[in-house]
Amino acid sequence: MAKGYIYILTNPSFKEWIKIGYASDVERRLSELNRSESLPFAFRVYATYETSSDLSDKEVHKIIDKLNPDLRSIEEFDGKKRVREFYAMDPEDAYALLDSIAKISGTGNNLKKWRETKHEAEDQRVATEAKKHAKAMNFKRIGIPVGAIVEMWHRGQCKARCEVVDDWRVKYNNEITSLTGVAKQITGIKSVPGPDYFKYNGEWINDIRRRLGDFDK
Repeated sequence: MAKGYIYILTNPSFKEWIKIGYASDVERRLSELNRSESLPFAFRVYATYETSSDLSDKEVHKIIDKLNPDLRSIEEFDGKKRVREFYAMDPEDAYALLDSIAKISGTGNNLKKWRETKHEAEDQRVATEAKKHAKAMNFKRIGIPVGAIVEMWHRGQCKARCEVVDDWRVKYNNEITSLTGVAKQITGIKSVPGPDYFKYNGEWINDIRRRLGDFDK
């Protein structure tokens, strides 16, 4: 019988969720998932468990669903119920479950935790910073009024001037957007914390936020 793998995937885009699925070729499955441009960051493999039983991830799903049915991503969309392979749990907990299964079945050698690459570690750091900045960012709270002009700087040059239109957004090229939206458009970088690139009255916005204690602890 052909072998396959139950996999645990994580993604910095939604740290609170993991994906548990099955594939005969994990690298190919990962490549398929990461083709989407709708995700700020790529999926990465946390662990795999080699098995000779096709779709054995369904049994793992059943175990988790019985232990806590509220962990699974289930929603109603266009009148249809969508049950996904995503669970609101730590990857360590999912790994512990597979570890128990492997020990009971005497297949401990089939379970493998993947080592995080430098690139993945950097993505995680950027994602954490971006979420912290996005959560805390508020023009009014740091004394930048509606109508003020903020400047985007990149590689030592001012690349854009934007008008603040409310507590969160700016106008750029006659469009209402965010600092992150402008930064992505100009730098071409998908995963970018917008406030890192902007100045107000010659001072970096993040320096203003630090000075005022605006970052989350």
